[in-house]
Amino acid sequence: MSEAKWYILHTYSGYENKVANNITTLVENRELKHLIEEVMVPTEKVIETNNGKTKEVEVKLYPSYVYVKMIMTDESWYICRNTRGVTGFVGPGSKPIPLTDEEVNNLGVTAQKTLASFKVGDIVTVKAGVLEGFEGVVREVDLVVGTATVTVSMFGRETPTKLELSDIEKISV
Repeated sequence: MSEAKWYILHTYSGYENKVANNITTLVENRELKHLIEEVMVPTEKVIETNNGKTKEVEVKLYPSYVYVKMIMTDESWYICRNTRGVTGFVGPGSKPIPLTDEEVNNLGVTAQKTLASFKVGDIVTVKAGVLEGFEGVVREVDLVVGTATVTVSMFGRETPTKLELSDIEKISV
């Protein structure tokens, strides 16, 4: 069993996904998966009705917080603490305190894995954001962070774009 424990990072409002993506990218680039095992922003899907229209929306369970499963070392602390958008670890003073097993179970942190209805190579359509209506090909799926890299054709060029899983939908053939 791993020595890694769950810690909570406090972020600026709206920076949760950016912080999670930046830490994940840094871990992959520096090959530090042995120190920082998992980074996530817990979300849930809710049904929202607006002007008589009903749609499914993904909302953050704990806004301004990012959960990190890691082995606490000077290096892992430095990477998390100095990521743009992070205001600090949750805990008294400057010493981060890991969540207890009971807290992890109560928060449902480990049960919040996102499932994608598509896989690498599938053709998808963008349902939200500035690229709404565009179609593309899935190149990479990150279930931990909840994003997918999709290659979209814009201005005659293939452009890779990182999108939230909830913003894309597989095209049925």
